[in-house]
Amino acid sequence: MDRTSQVSQSRLPHNTALKQQQLPAYQLQLSATRVLFGFFIIGAFCLGMGIILILSAKSIKEIEINYTNICANCAKLRENAVNFDRECTCSIPFYLPETMQGNVYMYYKLYGFYQNLYRYILSRSNSQLMGRDIKDVGNCAPFRKSHNGTPIAPCGAIANSIFNDTIILSYNLNSSIHIKVPMLSSGITWWTDKYIKFQNPNSNNLSSAFAGTTKPPYWPKPVYELDEEDSGNNGFINDDFIVWMRTAAFPTFKKLYRRLSRVHYFTEGLPAGNYSFNITYNFPVTRFQGEKSVVLSTLTWSGGSCLFLGLTYTVTGAMTWLASFSMMAIHLMLKERKTVFPQQ
Repeated sequence: MDRTSQVSQSRLPHNTALKQQQLPAYQLQLSATRVLFGFFIIGAFCLGMGIILILSAKSIKEIEINYTNICANCAKLRENAVNFDRECTCSIPFYLPETMQGNVYMYYKLYGFYQNLYRYILSRSNSQLMGRDIKDVGNCAPFRKSHNGTPIAPCGAIANSIFNDTIILSYNLNSSIHIKVPMLSSGITWWTDKYIKFQNPNSNNLSSAFAGTTKPPYWPKPVYELDEEDSGNNGFINDDFIVWMRTAAFPTFKKLYRRLSRVHYFTEGLPAGNYSFNITYNFPVTRFQGEKSVVLSTLTWSGGSCLFLGLTYTVTGAMTWLASFSMMAIHLMLKERKTVFPQQ
């Protein structure tokens, strides 16, 4: 009997406030006034943030030039794959009415290009892109190997369809003096992409590191020769390649191409005046009824010129205030109503 009593007592929880459920508790009791006050505060905050974000997005200076039809001769040339090795260039003059102060960024923008297709997204090899095994092409269908069985590096549909137009911006001081605007190709990628997700194979010589592989079918040169001016910008860590490999969610998207180097004439940004885009047209879009543009834009603390976030805050704030006024009206109606309880 004593043994049974000792066993049952050993199973008792310790005599602490937590295990004996004796911690102090507070039951929140919200009155109608406090609830309405909270709704009004949230609505005012969302409306204020929405207006600030919209004004910030509206303050961005941006110019977009669609060159699909302007470079119609080049577009027609690129419709036929036989002409892949024929160079085609076009020049697009334009006038910048206002100075773009501060940092200026150049983007390319595609219309009707679906990077969000399921099979397209899966057609890549992460182990290859991280430099672990450059011959791992198992998930890269239909661009795994060449016709003679050589593994492709980088493999997959995403890499094979890389945007390869060359865009050069020129500033025209007058009819005879044309200055090439200094643009930087570095610093346009996410840090995690540049230093974690994309790595070259461990080797002092990139060409030997990629021995036994071949370039994608639509590439004019191998991956270790992408940047002839900067040897450190070749292979899988090439900035343009990394930017392209981050697939877009919608068929209309823009991706960062270059950023302004603020030196000489451009220390304050891009001055107003006459400019021209000199484009080497390589990327075909007319075969899938697509279009492409080049965009020059500034940025603010809230990002780019997209109004979505500001409109979302504004609509949320307006709906919250509408709900607040509705609840306040119902509360006042019920407060004035006198409830009569029948006597028993």
